[in-house]
Amino acid sequence: MTSQERLWRNRAAANQKPWNSAACWAFPQALSWYVGPGDPRGLSQPGTASSAPTRQRKIGLVRTFSPKVNEIQRAWYVVDADGLVLGRLASEVAAVLRGKRRPYFAPHVDTGDNVIVVNADKIVLTSNKAEAKMAYRHSGYPGGLRSTSYATLLDEEPAELIRRSVRGMLPKNTLGRQQLSKLHVYAGPEHPHAAQKPEPLDLPEAKRAG
Repeated sequence: MTSQERLWRNRAAANQKPWNSAACWAFPQALSWYVGPGDPRGLSQPGTASSAPTRQRKIGLVRTFSPKVNEIQRAWYVVDADGLVLGRLASEVAAVLRGKRRPYFAPHVDTGDNVIVVNADKIVLTSNKAEAKMAYRHSGYPGGLRSTSYATLLDEEPAELIRRSVRGMLPKNTLGRQQLSKLHVYAGPEHPHAAQKPEPLDLPEAKRAG
């Protein structure tokens, strides 16, 4: 009896389990597992005849797939923001920018697509968010905090309003800034990205209820 066989017999005796019971055995020589009754090498209890185990299956290694940046094919989508709610639109656009709709999404890789938002000046703010919600910025000097209501921002810079909302739903790091660079927002119905042949992206869940 080899030292490895003696080790398996001692472990079985310590656990007080028969060698032919259903178990999962690991081998240090190979990176694999055998699931089934008994020892997959045919070892049995001392004094009994060894028999081949039945109903065994081998579970091999499952390698994790990681997408490569140079292998990602990015699409272009255009979203008409006319009548869409700001927060619901921002959450859907952020998911497309991150690539969460792709089957090979990875949180550490930019797998998202490019999104064009038109008619940003026709976005909808529910309840009294237009007057109550504020957008803040700081000059970096003492007392340099400035605030602007969403109503004023919607009238003066509607593209910045959508961009701020989407930025808040992306990672706060270099990856998030890279994903935000694929967002293109325009106040009117026209955009200069016709050469990319963007596909229309319908977001029915972003429409106002009722």
